[in-house]
Amino acid sequence: MTAKRLLFSLAHPDDESFGSGAVIAKYVAEGVDVSLICATDGDMGTIPDAMKGQYQTIRELRVAEMHCAAEKLGFKHLFMYGYCDSGMMNSESNQDPKCLWYNWQNEPDVVVQRVVETIRTVKPQVIVTFNKYGGYGHPDHIAIQQATEKAFFLAGDPDYAGSDLEPYQPQKLYYTAMPGLILRINLVLMRLRGQDPRKMGVNKDLDFVAVVENIEPVHAKVNITGYLQAWDEASACHASQGGGMASAFPMWLRRILYRTQDFTRTYPRPNRNSVDERDLFTGVKLEL
Repeated sequence: MTAKRLLFSLAHPDDESFGSGAVIAKYVAEGVDVSLICATDGDMGTIPDAMKGQYQTIRELRVAEMHCAAEKLGFKHLFMYGYCDSGMMNSESNQDPKCLWYNWQNEPDVVVQRVVETIRTVKPQVIVTFNKYGGYGHPDHIAIQQATEKAFFLAGDPDYAGSDLEPYQPQKLYYTAMPGLILRINLVLMRLRGQDPRKMGVNKDLDFVAVVENIEPVHAKVNITGYLQAWDEASACHASQGGGMASAFPMWLRRILYRTQDFTRTYPRPNRNSVDERDLFTGVKLEL
């Protein structure tokens, strides 16, 4: 078993690439076993009409894109939980018994159990998930974040009755940290363009002000300057979702804006809200 193991616990196909593709590529290149939980199949995603004829369903397309990105990034394990997508908060589609948000509201212990069993299978020292707001307030992001945080501690509890697998306690839990400066610049630009930042996105249901208000402190900054191309290649797999926004900037500007991918350490709790780590494995005790 490789000494270092890292688990990303996310919601949709593309979350791994658009948000964390560079840092994942970095750790894989350094020999870390990186695994991914993708809780949903992305079947509620909006896709261009030109792409609909290549697959029978949106789900098939999004899953194929997920496997493409997984191959590009080099995940050790990919766990597809197969829940249907939820819509944004208060969407009618969230009443679908197959969607993640419905399951989280009605059978949270089952969702937590799945994450616990994944943790006990992979045995990661470090786990990464969304922040408490789910990045931009998406119910699926919030559901998997809350499930992962509960599972982080239950996985090491020998009295937990939900799994027969051997208990295993991860050592560190991080949230992906939204790039505060870039988000604040975008907020200013939206207002200058006359846009309502509380009604953004294709369906006008993304509250960008709330995104900025829910930015968490950054405790770890991991250098990704050598992995922008790998980030692009993984993001390009998700062509139906636009292939990622980072590549829209010229490379010289990206090297300035995206020198690091940032993280909030939620366990162990930091003594102060300042950057004190350049590696997610700082302080991790590795097995002999």
